[in-house]
Amino acid sequence: MTDRTGAPVVVGVDGSPSALDAVRLAAREAVLRHRPLRVVNAFLWPLVGTPLGMVAPVLPDIELRQEAGKLVEEAVDEARKVDAELAVTGAVVDGGPVAVLLRESRDAALLVLGHRGLGGFAELLVGSAAVQLSARADCPVLVARGEARADGPVVVGVDGSALSDEAVGFAFAEAAARGAELVVVHAWLYPQELRADEQRVLAEAVAGWAERYPEVTVRPKLVSAATPARVLVEESVGAQLTVVGAHGRGSLGSLLLGSVSHAVLHHCHSPLAVVRHRGGRDR
Repeated sequence: MTDRTGAPVVVGVDGSPSALDAVRLAAREAVLRHRPLRVVNAFLWPLVGTPLGMVAPVLPDIELRQEAGKLVEEAVDEARKVDAELAVTGAVVDGGPVAVLLRESRDAALLVLGHRGLGGFAELLVGSAAVQLSARADCPVLVARGEARADGPVVVGVDGSALSDEAVGFAFAEAAARGAELVVVHAWLYPQELRADEQRVLAEAVAGWAERYPEVTVRPKLVSAATPARVLVEESVGAQLTVVGAHGRGSLGSLLLGSVSHAVLHHCHSPLAVVRHRGGRDR
């Protein structure tokens, strides 16, 4: 899991059922990590139909902010239902959802999103905004999807690249914290005669992390499949957490989500953690 001493788990809310699911998930994650929870609502003045004259519509702005504040208060109350001792704070922050949550991610241990939203977070359908945040956030992103099976494994996908190594490390840490089995999945498209090579790729992806986390039971799974994303989606059924890397490369690629991660984001049956490669930087 991400270190960042004292950093909170951050969750974006708008009052939608999906956002409340995210709040409950975020509260459980904060308890697991022994961290505070920060609830955030992005407040963006609706420009459509706004007069462009010198007099600003102050009263509607105040009323909208009050409504946003109520949503945050309700979300804070919902989080405390998970654990009455959890330290929870809330804030209404000026700006669009993506910009606000990207700023919040700089000082967060984990950013939690609902899979669809309303109002200020309407963009957070599993679409462009969620993809942007998963690819660009400065901390791991957890999307509240499907059902988390409490006794299920943690599932992680690997491809043998350095870009997936951080996702594997995150998955090991999560499995250790949860006392869960770790299923490490590697899918490849090559001929069967290369199976031994792919087994080595899988073993090497696990080896160093397994030494660091000897308490974690690891179940390697090598699958010959044309669509690695489908394999991970299938493995996510019954999992308590699925983990993928955000495979951006270079100055432009770092702003993009890889095709496998993108597909799993849309179809995963459990909460999904997307871990962006930090290029060796201390997180």
